[in-house]
Amino acid sequence: QVQLVESGGGLVQAGGSLRLSCAASGRTFSRSVMGWFRQAPGKEREFVAHISWSGGSIKYADSVKGRFTISRDNAKNTVYLQMNSLKPEDTAVYYCAADAADWHIPHTSGEYDYWGQGTQVTVSS
Repeated sequence: QVQLVESGGGLVQAGGSLRLSCAASGRTFSRSVMGWFRQAPGKEREFVAHISWSGGSIKYADSVKGRFTISRDNAKNTVYLQMNSLKPEDTAVYYCAADAADWHIPHTSGEYDYWGQGTQVTVSS
């Protein structure tokens, strides 16, 4: 059974930092894209970042460029999201996602096959 388990969320003041982790189990994702999404109260889930199998292709939402960094450790089957200069508008539940296909770049959330349960990030002003 494939599982994605996020950790690292919490409460932080504006300007602070958090590092999210997503550990995958049940299969390897070393040939797949992994990504982060978030959903704020009353809003739709939105894309945050994704990283290709080798880390050679990385994409960020405009709202987080220059502040967030996505990375991965294929030996640990884990993807990370380093979040710096956090703003109150970053408050959301953050979800890890993984594509089941090898060597494929998903362009929509619907193309991701596996999702974590989410971790809450709250940024106070």
